[in-house]
Parts: sequence; structure tokens; C-alpha cells
Amino acid sequence: MKIQKTKKYFLASLLMLAFSISDVMAQSVAITMDDGPNVEETPLLSPQQRNQAILDALAKHRVKAALFVTASYGANQPLGYALAKAWGDAGHAIGNHTMTHPDLHNAKVSLAQYQQEILDCDQIIRTLPGYQKWYRYTYLREGNTPEKRDGVREFLKQQGYRNAYVSLDTSDWRLNEKLLEVLKKNPQADISAIKQAYLSHIRQRAVAYRDLSRQLQGRDITQVMLIHHNLINALWLDDVIAQFKDMGWKITDPATALADSVYQLIPERAAAGQSLLLSMARTLGMAKFAGWERLVDDGDFEMEALKRQGL
Repeated sequence: MKIQKTKKYFLASLLMLAFSISDVMAQSVAITMDDGPNVEETPLLSPQQRNQAILDALAKHRVKAALFVTASYGANQPLGYALAKAWGDAGHAIGNHTMTHPDLHNAKVSLAQYQQEILDCDQIIRTLPGYQKWYRYTYLREGNTPEKRDGVREFLKQQGYRNAYVSLDTSDWRLNEKLLEVLKKNPQADISAIKQAYLSHIRQRAVAYRDLSRQLQGRDITQVMLIHHNLINALWLDDVIAQFKDMGWKITDPATALADSVYQLIPERAAAGQSLLLSMARTLGMAKFAGWERLVDDGDFEMEALKRQGL
């Protein structure tokens, strides 16, 4: 009888430990934004209002994020610089996303030109609070020739920069284009269908990349999500974060996420614009796997659904 009680106590303790470990290791995600601060004019919100709406959503949920600055989109002028500074002042990280967003795979873009783009952006962002030596490749393209690939990698190493990988890639930019198209035609248009399509898209990508990380790493890695400094996130980032919480995901900060050992890997990126997880899968010979089509379609599924709704 005493042995049975001891056994029950031991099993109960193991169960409690399992729940404790599960809670600690619960799926988490860090939010990173590229191409900011973007000062182009859009319907509904001014550049200042868009930037503030994004910062307000992050503050509401007590989330620390990272802004990867493409300097010519605004940070190289007083208005955009002030918007970027607001990120640093709020405790968010500031990373490098080049001066003008060139494509490293473009034959007209030389290795030297690309390196200079990084240096020129660095001269601006290094004066901002929150500055980190994190580099986010434009288009997530790391070079289509050995010279470019190895040249940029060595350059970043010499400059003390780390590759700010993306694991959870999204096509928010595609849905943002549709949002702008609809609102430019009619600023009073009903955009609720686009909102639902966007939230559904984020959920689908999150679940798919979580499942892929389990398949490749045997665990839930700390995901690094890529979205952009644009109108769609000014309007609905609050809902995106709330949805993650409803899914049971924890929101972490980018520095914590990038400390995950998976981001020390350097897979070959045979195809352009890949998340780290897709690169890993292809490096391991998994050219196609269940659900891969929805990870490389650039939002085609959602666009077709909106088209059927008359948008």
C-alpha cells in the first residue's frame, strides 16, 4: 500500500514536471518588421499615424520587436528618422536592411555595391537608440553565385554583423498591396474580408512553420516572423498578436529568439526568398513535402479567395 502511494506520488510529480516543461517550452514567436520606417502616403493613415499605430499595438501587448531599416524609405530624412527613433526610444531593436533595398541576385548589383548599401545604412542607424548589428538580407536572398554568397558572409563577419534569419516568412506585403488597391479606389470600402484573409494567412503560415520545425528539429523552435512596416500592420497588428495569444503562443523578443541554436546554422539557400526552415528542408533533400505549396505561393491562395469575393 505504501509502495503504491509512493508510486502514485512519483507519477504525479513527473506529470507536474511535464506540464512545467511544456509551459516553459511553449511555442513562441518574435516579431520583426522590414522596410521601415516607410514614409509613403497611404489611404486612411499618415506615415506618423501608421508608425504610431504599430508602436501602440506592440505597447498594448507589452511586446518588444525589431525594425529592419531600409534607410531610403524614410530614415535618411528628418521625418523618417524621427519615426525610427521612436522605435528605439520605445525599447525596440533597430537592424540593417540596406540603403535602397537592392536585389543581391540581380546581375547589375555587384558584391561591392551591395556591401556599400549595408555600410551606408549603418551610418544612419548606428546613431539610433536600439541599434543592433543585425542584418536582414533583402528579399531573403543571400547570393546566387559563390562569390556573392561567400563575399557578403565574410563581409558581415568582418563588420561584426549577424544574419537576422527569418523562420516564419509571410506574404503580408501581397495582402497590403490588395488593401491599398481597394482603398485607393474607394477610401470607404469594406475591408473586413482583407482583414480576415490576413489573419487566416498568418495563422496558416505559423502552424505550417511550427510543424516544419518539429519535422526538421524535433521540437518547437523560437520562431522569428517577418512582416513589414506597412498599412496592413498599422491597422491589424493588434489583432495578429491577439490571435497568436489565442493560439497559445508566447510572444518573445527578437534577441531571445535569435539566441535559439537553430539560428547558428548556415544552410545552402538554393532558392531565393526562403525562410531558414525552407532552406534547411531543401538542403536535406526535401524539395517537396506536405503543405510546401502554401509556403511558397506568395499569398496566391488568399488572393484567389478575395477575388471570389469580388475584391
